[in-house]
Amino acid sequence: MLRKNIKQILMVCTAAATLLLAGCATGPKVRSDAAANTNFSAYKTFSFMAEPATDKAGYATLVTQHFKDAISAEMTALGYQYSENNADLLINFNSNVETRTDVRTTPSATFQYGYYGYRRGIYAGFPLYTSDVDTIRYKYGTVNIDVVDAGKKQLIWEGISEGTLKKSDLDNPKQAISEVVGLIFQQYPTRKATTQP
Repeated sequence: MLRKNIKQILMVCTAAATLLLAGCATGPKVRSDAAANTNFSAYKTFSFMAEPATDKAGYATLVTQHFKDAISAEMTALGYQYSENNADLLINFNSNVETRTDVRTTPSATFQYGYYGYRRGIYAGFPLYTSDVDTIRYKYGTVNIDVVDAGKKQLIWEGISEGTLKKSDLDNPKQAISEVVGLIFQQYPTRKATTQP
């Protein structure tokens, strides 16, 4: 009886710890940097680099089209107009997915009931402390978006997102790209200026 109660307590504690960790989980880390003394509202039009970084194979990929759609939506929402030729701003972007491995050690305790079970569950001995080792493999993604002054050929803004990819991100890349581009553009200078109190 005592043995069963101890196992139940350990199971409840493990479940509570798992829920706590899940509650602390956050989305990707997003950061950005902007060239000093740049008047972003002076730019009116945008286009894309002739060969974005996602087209390394020499042809336009589906990933490239997903990025162009998502970035065009964000730039249009910021008041810019798309212009195929002679745009004020040129946009480049890149994405990278790598497989990472973490080795995690979790302390655990087991209770000894005596050699050959002679205590028969009537009382427990001292706990034996050990460690459970888990190897976890996961996908980690990075997205970069560069906004370039076309006339000066100078980078004026960079947005970066890094984070662990969920299965749903891999199953639906178009939606995942749209979401991460939206998060990155939350830090675009003119948007930040309008959202600050």
